[in-house]
Formats: sequence, C-alpha cells, structure tokens
Amino acid sequence: METTSSAPIGEPFGLSEHVTYAIGSVVSKTLLKKDIGNITLFSFDAGQGLSEHTAPFDATVYILDGEAQITIGGNTSRVAAGQMLIMPANVPHALHAEKQFKMLLIMIRGE
Repeated sequence: METTSSAPIGEPFGLSEHVTYAIGSVVSKTLLKKDIGNITLFSFDAGQGLSEHTAPFDATVYILDGEAQITIGGNTSRVAAGQMLIMPANVPHALHAEKQFKMLLIMIRGE
C-alpha cells in the first residue's frame, strides 16, 4: 500500500495556510496519498483552472478561501468559502477561478 504525506502527521495545522497562491499558477499539495484515495490542497490564481475531465470515482471539493466556478455535466455553480460540492464519478467537470481561491479535494476510490 502506497502512503505519502506532506502534512504534519499527528499535529494540528491550518489548511488554508498550508498552501500559498502563486501568480499565474495552480498550486497543488498532496496532504495524504494512499491506494484507496488522496487528499490534496489546491490554490488557483485568478484566471486559472482545471480543464474539463472525468474521474472514475466521486470527488468532494471544499472551498477554503475565495470562490470557485465549477461546471459539472454542463451546469455551472459558484461555490464560496465554507461550502462544498460533490462531483459525481464519470461526469465531465471543470474548475475556473475568476478570483483567487483555495480548495481541499478529497477523492476516495470505489470498487
């Protein structure tokens, strides 16, 4: 079983402070990676995003800071700090930052 982490194990830490913004970039920081899934922090500078793609399992996004524009199956939602959204498996989705935002992505693989 593969296990990696860039987060302090057994110690409290702040999610939003654990990833920084970078001008003109998307920054990702894997907090925990195992065979069954992973937990990743992202920061998106304004104008950045992830192009449309699919995943074979559900993914949960929790917005830590700012506001994200998330499109799932052609329907776009604005998701603000403190809100979360579940992106269903095998449905095309994309993310866009009109303004900077940070998010926590949790993916757990099914059978």
